[in-house]
Amino acid sequence: MRNNLKLILCFSPMGQNFRKQSRKFPGIINNTSMDWFHSWPKDALLGVAARFMADVDMPNEEIRQAVVENMTEVHGSIDEANERFLKLERRHNATTPKSFLELIDFYKKVLGEKRGQIDKQINRYQQGLNILATTREKVEGLQIDLKEMMVEVEKQRVETDILIQKVG
Repeated sequence: MRNNLKLILCFSPMGQNFRKQSRKFPGIINNTSMDWFHSWPKDALLGVAARFMADVDMPNEEIRQAVVENMTEVHGSIDEANERFLKLERRHNATTPKSFLELIDFYKKVLGEKRGQIDKQINRYQQGLNILATTREKVEGLQIDLKEMMVEVEKQRVETDILIQKVG
């Protein structure tokens, strides 16, 4: 049973805690295999972004590919900014694969929200156009009624003029 016992400890190498724990418990570090996570290569970022963006409705594949490449460039620029930050401030700032996945999820969320807003605006404009069309039809009907009434008014005006001449 002891031979099959495996223990996994997860520490972030950022900050002072990892160094302090290493000094306090050197036995843990001596018999340990460490997985250090380095930044992803550009091809891997492109593949992951393309896979996660495959289910997003886009007008065409060129736009989808441009969005995927933009996400990859943005994540790569963050790594470059982290290197400059380390040189200037002598402090580490890590970007993880999870942050890249969060970038993709954030893009999908914002895209969905903006599409929802645009759909609402389209519906409002469509309703406004429908109201304008019905109003135009009513105005045209009223104009026809007005022409008929004007003929009637003109007829009664002529009769009134005749009546005034008789009275006069």
